[in-house]
Amino acid sequence: MKMDIGIVGGGIGGLTAAIALRRAGHRVSVHEQASQWTRVGADVNLTPNVVKALDGLGGQVGAAIRRDGAQPTFRISRDGLSGAETSRLGMGGQAEQRYGAPQVTIHRADLLAALATEVPAADVHLGRRVATLAQDEAGVMLSFEDGRQGRHDAVIGADGIHSRVRAALFGPESPRFTGVVSFRAVVPTERVRDVPEIDAFTKWWGPNPQTQIVTFPLNQGRETFVFATTGQERWTEESWTTEGSVDELREVYRDFHPDARRLLDACDRVLKSALYEREPLPSWTVGTVTLLGDACHPMLPFMAQGAGMAIEDAVVLGRTLAGVRDRGRIGPALQAYEAARRERTARIQIASRGNEWMKGPGNADWVYGYDAWTVPLSS
Repeated sequence: MKMDIGIVGGGIGGLTAAIALRRAGHRVSVHEQASQWTRVGADVNLTPNVVKALDGLGGQVGAAIRRDGAQPTFRISRDGLSGAETSRLGMGGQAEQRYGAPQVTIHRADLLAALATEVPAADVHLGRRVATLAQDEAGVMLSFEDGRQGRHDAVIGADGIHSRVRAALFGPESPRFTGVVSFRAVVPTERVRDVPEIDAFTKWWGPNPQTQIVTFPLNQGRETFVFATTGQERWTEESWTTEGSVDELREVYRDFHPDARRLLDACDRVLKSALYEREPLPSWTVGTVTLLGDACHPMLPFMAQGAGMAIEDAVVLGRTLAGVRDRGRIGPALQAYEAARRERTARIQIASRGNEWMKGPGNADWVYGYDAWTVPLSS
């Protein structure tokens, strides 16, 4: 018997979970609060562990992200002030050889479009914002703000850092402002061709863990993404993301190396965002409801693993539920999923906060060499 599984949230993690669970033989309904898809967001950095997870989904996802994204040549660390190179890791073909997949950098909307092609439109319900959920012996009842309801054998909360499923399971809680803000911009690569190795993923490390500039190619290399962070005592804007000032951006990094400053000089427009986080959760699962991605382990972007951890979660979730054909086995399967994922996500969550990973020579294998399709699962 197929299980009927409801997924709350139609973002990267939710759509990946839908594909993985359909592959496992289950019926899936994705409930997304947005009323329509729009081209929002900016980049997603898919490191080799994440590309390998997406490749295993089958269909056209792997081909689509390679077609629409870019593949950086190296992962390079440079001192932000002196410009000195402190570490270099081969990506592209070298990563393919070492890890079984390259690094792909892509616009979030292009990744979502690739995932959406593998989920039947009839299984995706837009404009559904969860109000409450309740569990009983018959399953899980989702109630939406528009008065509609949906009953499922299990529910996956993939609804982000402000997860309503999380709040229903564990009570309301607000994420913590980290004291770090980010600037994001996209510029035509032609404007920055004079910057050395502009086709690489380059991280310029500042004098403290809060300050950095990261750049990498997008849209088949036609554009370059610029992401910069710095400390700020408080965030008083109503929105997490606002229109920023290019002059402020340049002033913050005025002491950085000329190569880095040339990147900022090319920016015409910038968005400024507050960075928030939560502590690792001790548990993600209650009965036949569990969490996935930012709903259970939101993290700072300093290791570029936020979306990647949601994708890995989805693959492991699909594997643990693959053999489940009666409702009584759902709870233990969800516990097995959580057990397989909690230690890794907590480790990356904490390491991302510290922002020291790959600053100098180091071993990236524990991150990039992970294979969500073969990692052992508890029975």
